[in-house]
Amino acid sequence: MEVKQLVQKMSRENPLWGAPRIHGELLKLGIRVSQATVSKYLVRGRKSPSQTWRAFLDNHNSDLISIDFLTVPTATFRVLYVLVILSHKRRRILHFNVTQNLTAACTPRQLLEVCGADEQPRFLLRDRDGIYGKLFSRQAAALGIKEIVTAPRSPWQNAYVERVIGSIRRECLNHLIVLTGRQFKRVLREYVDYYNRIRTHLSLDKDAPDYRMKKPPDAGKIVRIRRVGGLHHEYTRMAA
Repeated sequence: MEVKQLVQKMSRENPLWGAPRIHGELLKLGIRVSQATVSKYLVRGRKSPSQTWRAFLDNHNSDLISIDFLTVPTATFRVLYVLVILSHKRRRILHFNVTQNLTAACTPRQLLEVCGADEQPRFLLRDRDGIYGKLFSRQAAALGIKEIVTAPRSPWQNAYVERVIGSIRRECLNHLIVLTGRQFKRVLREYVDYYNRIRTHLSLDKDAPDYRMKKPPDAGKIVRIRRVGGLHHEYTRMAA
């Protein structure tokens, strides 16, 4: 690769670097060129050095939770509202709640239930839904949590919890008729337990959010355990 191309590549990939930094890297690579030449080849009008949205999510995974709602119609034409709170660190569903009467007063209480001694996030990612009112913001501030609000009509900015909601629909909701809130809450509780303890995730190197232990071949024969009413199954080994 020519010096000009290498300088331009480094310049695009590292918007915080100036000519002296790139010149130093080139010297460490055994490429002897003047700093003035490096300055001449720098890419002008580079992107802002501030981190991208993806970089922000990656950098703060261990300190970040996200929250969102989904709506569920019942067989009697009522609408249930499901709140989901997700930890980004292990893609773990921290909390869910099913209600028929969604109010701005109930949402702060759900946040308080999650953010106790075991879970103390620094950031909370949410959309601009009006249900997150002043009470919710005050509760978040009292817990020492900074709210990160996504741009209008940009669900991709809250992609992790959106993905979980999609999984709930595809792997649970689409396969049952919801009659009552109590019935659905019971099924959803079973699914969340399966999701956290059993279901493997590609982003976790095929592990479950709650660290599922591997079973060696000498641990016994493979057995199947029904989960979520038979919609899913757990496979494990048990001694005879």
